[in-house]
Amino acid sequence: MKKIYKKQLHNIFSTKKQTLKKSLPRQKIIIDYREKQSLVASELVNLGFEIEFKELKVADYIVKDVVIERKTISDFISSMINQRLHGQIRDLQQCENKLLIIEGIEEQELYNEENGNGVHANAVRGFLLSIILKHKIPLIFTKNPADTAKFILVLSRKKPTEISLNFNKKPKTKQEQMQFILEGFPGIGPKTAKKLLEKFKTIKNIINASEEELKKVLGKKAEIIKKIIEEKYN
Repeated sequence: MKKIYKKQLHNIFSTKKQTLKKSLPRQKIIIDYREKQSLVASELVNLGFEIEFKELKVADYIVKDVVIERKTISDFISSMINQRLHGQIRDLQQCENKLLIIEGIEEQELYNEENGNGVHANAVRGFLLSIILKHKIPLIFTKNPADTAKFILVLSRKKPTEISLNFNKKPKTKQEQMQFILEGFPGIGPKTAKKLLEKFKTIKNIINASEEELKKVLGKKAEIIKKIIEEKYN
């Protein structure tokens, strides 16, 4: 009896589909370089994203046109205490689409009265309400880094446009604007800028001050600052 062999048909449609899928570029997410130690970055790679670390002036992650500030619960509480979070919230406000993610509710209690950090649970609740109602910043609570990455995955599928990285921190009050200008000089941080303004009162007085006068506040840095002030632009 003659045996009949069936020739296996080649599915050309399936091949094209697979080739097309392989050729699609991976979506890129911009991450602040200080997040390198976070497990979120590795979770995003596992989800198929291309990640790029940069120094971001505002927020920790940029997903298309959305900026995201990520805080673990312990970081959120400590940032409340040292008031660093106030400045970060002001920076987020300048962005049209922003999110604050508080990560770790599966691992740590946010309102623990006996956690020894000196922050009452109602103070935390009040601060969260202020972020949402006063500053108009949406809040998301995630269980862990993997959950945070999954939120970013869903977010990445929502909007087609991309954000420009060319935004800067915008101080609000005149005092903050004056400090902001002085902080542009090398070696001058917020505290030193405030000391200079308290002593000399105006930026004009600071520029016109002698090197010896500046040394009383700046020490050895006065020589560098004075040199920059007097340097000609070529």
